[in-house]
Amino acid sequence: MKTKCSLLLWLCLFVTAANAQSKTYILVHGGWHGAWSWNKVVPLLEAKGNKVLAIDLPGHGDDKTPASSVTLQDCVQKVVSVANSQTGKVILVGHSMAGVIIAQAAEELGKEKVAKLVFLDAFMPKNGESVFALAGKAAQQAKPVNNSQHFPSLQESMIFSEDQKASQLKPENVMALFYHDCSKEDIEFAKSKLGWESMAVLATPITVTEARYGAVPKVYILCTKAKDLDKSSLSSNVPCEKVYTLASSHSPFFSMPEKLTTILDEL
Repeated sequence: MKTKCSLLLWLCLFVTAANAQSKTYILVHGGWHGAWSWNKVVPLLEAKGNKVLAIDLPGHGDDKTPASSVTLQDCVQKVVSVANSQTGKVILVGHSMAGVIIAQAAEELGKEKVAKLVFLDAFMPKNGESVFALAGKAAQQAKPVNNSQHFPSLQESMIFSEDQKASQLKPENVMALFYHDCSKEDIEFAKSKLGWESMAVLATPITVTEARYGAVPKVYILCTKAKDLDKSSLSSNVPCEKVYTLASSHSPFFSMPEKLTTILDEL
C-alpha cells in the first residue's frame, strides 16, 4: 500500500512539474502570410513539450474572408478568441505587422491572460500608432546603407486591388524583401501561399493603455539582415525585458527555425 501511494505521489509531482514547464504559444503571422509561415517552428516548439497554435487571421490562409473587408479589430478578436479558449496564460508571438495586432489583443486580455508578448521583427506600437506610422518612423531613423545594389522597397512591391482596400505583392520581389537567406523550396512554397492584405489593418492606429498593454512583459527579436525595413529603432519603441538578435532575413521561421525556437522556448 505504501509503495502504491509513493508511486501515485511521484506521478502527481511529475505531472505537476511537466505542466509547469509547458507553455502555450499563439503564433500570429505577418502581412500577406498565413499560419503556414510557422510550419517549421510548430513541431520544434511542440517537441519541447509546449502547446502551439498557429492561426490564420481573417482573410489569410484557409480563412476566405475577403481581405478588403477585414479590419484591425477583426484580427484582434481572432487572437483574443483563441487566447480565451485556452486554459491558463498564453504567449503571443507576432511577426511583422502582427505586432500591432498582439499589442491591441493584450490590451483586451491583460496580464492575467498574456504571460508575454513577443515581437518578431515586428511593429511594436505605442498608443495611437499604426503599422504605416511605425514604418515611417523606422524609415526616418534607419541607418544609411552604402550599397549600390538596389533592393525593391515594400511600397514598390505592392499591387493594389481596384478599390484600393487590399494589396498583394509582386512575386518577383518577395525573395529580396523577405527570403534572401531561405532555401529555394521555402521561397517557392511561400510564393505559392502569399495572399491579399487589408490596407485597413495596416493603417488603423491602436488604442492601448499603460495599465493593460503596458503591464504585459515584452521581448523583441530583431532580424538584423532583414531587407524589407530596418527595424532596429522599433525594438526600443516600447520598453522590453530583452532584445534578442538573429542574423537572418525577415523570415527566420524559414531560414533558421531552430535558433528561433531556442529563443521562444527559453522565454
